Amino acid sequence: MGKKPDKNKATGTIALNKRARHEYHLEERLEAGLALQGWELKAIRAGRANITEAYATIRHGEIFLFGSQITPLIQASSHVVAEDRRTRKMLLHRREIDRLIGKVERDGYTLVPTSLYWKGNKVKAEIALAKGKQSHDKRAASKERDWAREKSRVMRQHNRDA
Repeated sequence: MGKKPDKNKATGTIALNKRARHEYHLEERLEAGLALQGWELKAIRAGRANITEAYATIRHGEIFLFGSQITPLIQASSHVVAEDRRTRKMLLHRREIDRLIGKVERDGYTLVPTSLYWKGNKVKAEIALAKGKQSHDKRAASKERDWAREKSRVMRQHNRDA
């Protein structure tokens, strides 16, 4: 007998950082937990999370998420001072943190959060090891996207006519 699906569990994507794919060459992706407060979880369930301007940094051998915005619910944060852009600790295994520190400090990578999502009843963040794109790289990627869109449009038109 299998487990019955829990109707109270939230599933799926919470927030995406679409700009990250445009601004950086994303090379390796990792899953990290987030140390959150109660009011933050309630606000995330209500869909009030934003990570478009967020980034991850290393401080004292730990990884922190900066610039992510979780707008507090008035009814859920009445007894605490809710700071919507507070620094949140990212939860990773020690060897993952050590490897990321090496990549960032020696190889010049950046840690960029690409998405927030539910895994069971926990909030997870996907972070990517990334290198910044030059402006000519961004133009080339944009041209490539436009060409792919145009090509698919022409193929659909051709298939309709045939």
